[in-house]
Amino acid sequence: MNEQPAGSRGPALARFAAREEQSVGRRHPEPPPTHRGEYQRDRDRVIHSSAFRRLVYKTQVFVNHEGDLYRTRLTHSLEVAQIARTVAGVIGLNEYLVEAICLAHDLGHTPFGHAGQDALNDCMRDFGGFEHNYQSLRVVDKLEEKYADFPGLNLMYETREGVLKHCSAAHARGLGALGQRFLDKRQPSLEAQLANLADEIAYNSHDVDDGLRAGLLEIDELRQVAIFAELHDAVLERYPDLHGRRLIYEIVRRLIGRLVDDVIDESTRRIDAAEPDDIDAVRDAAGPLIAFSQPVATAHLELKRFLMQRLYRHPRVLRMTIKAGRIVGSLFEAFNNEIRLMPKGFADTAETRQREHGEAGRARVVADYIAGMTDRYAILEYERLFLPGEDG
Repeated sequence: MNEQPAGSRGPALARFAAREEQSVGRRHPEPPPTHRGEYQRDRDRVIHSSAFRRLVYKTQVFVNHEGDLYRTRLTHSLEVAQIARTVAGVIGLNEYLVEAICLAHDLGHTPFGHAGQDALNDCMRDFGGFEHNYQSLRVVDKLEEKYADFPGLNLMYETREGVLKHCSAAHARGLGALGQRFLDKRQPSLEAQLANLADEIAYNSHDVDDGLRAGLLEIDELRQVAIFAELHDAVLERYPDLHGRRLIYEIVRRLIGRLVDDVIDESTRRIDAAEPDDIDAVRDAAGPLIAFSQPVATAHLELKRFLMQRLYRHPRVLRMTIKAGRIVGSLFEAFNNEIRLMPKGFADTAETRQREHGEAGRARVVADYIAGMTDRYAILEYERLFLPGEDG
């Protein structure tokens, strides 16, 4: 099932894994790397990007200043990569590619998590909208400024494909081959499918942990969720005196383990049934081959819905959601009305884009600027613009 292709680096690959020698390649041709593979190069470029460093001050659910131990977009991305590499190693997928996708998948996220994204999408409603996956692609394709020969990071096609896990038809039509798969309803690589599922596993499991740590969730109410109750009872049966953080961690780590094991088992079953000979056969499959089994998918969905109701709509989180919307909306209005309030580089680009594409071009640059902000920088900019006595 697994083989090591000539000239490749890293673990042996299954026949249906993404391979560098079969890749569509980069948008701008480059000499091959000397001591690493192409997907390793992608991973390294993501890690060294400015957008990746900013993730440390962008939050999942809790705003950055609320505490030092809650997940940020950076720690979340690292946790997603760890989960995905574990599964990839068992199934025989390209670990370097899946790691690059996982580390890059949140680069386009706004400050204040989904609250910031929703607010920015509302601001951009008349100018093409805002999608964080599409924004992540803009970051790696255009917005990072590091290389003399090309804009962005010039990542491999398969990495970019994994970053763009969702896309509207309107945006897909302007992305050539990368967007065509959405219009044709074709599947992405197994590595991209795995990164997407690892994101869900990490997101929900760790929001349980953070929600309990913050006191927004209680263990007793979480026991309404079948999979949590099962794991909770199993832990206490083995460790009857366990309590506090150690009890929570033991449950959460078992939750992650249960989900990961199920993905491996179900994905292996689907791959064996489909018998894809190569990545093209994966793309032509009727549905995703990386997936939960139906019972675990149902249990995981129950947990996801519980978190939506009890955590993401908790009054304390909703208060921050309202504040985040006000901050992002006010910043957008101010910068869009007067582009010279932005740093010179963004202001000059906005002026150029307005000449070329009208109001939509200017607004997109404003959205790029705001989306790149960290939580605390967005708050600081808001204070500078709207609070008396703040001169910046």
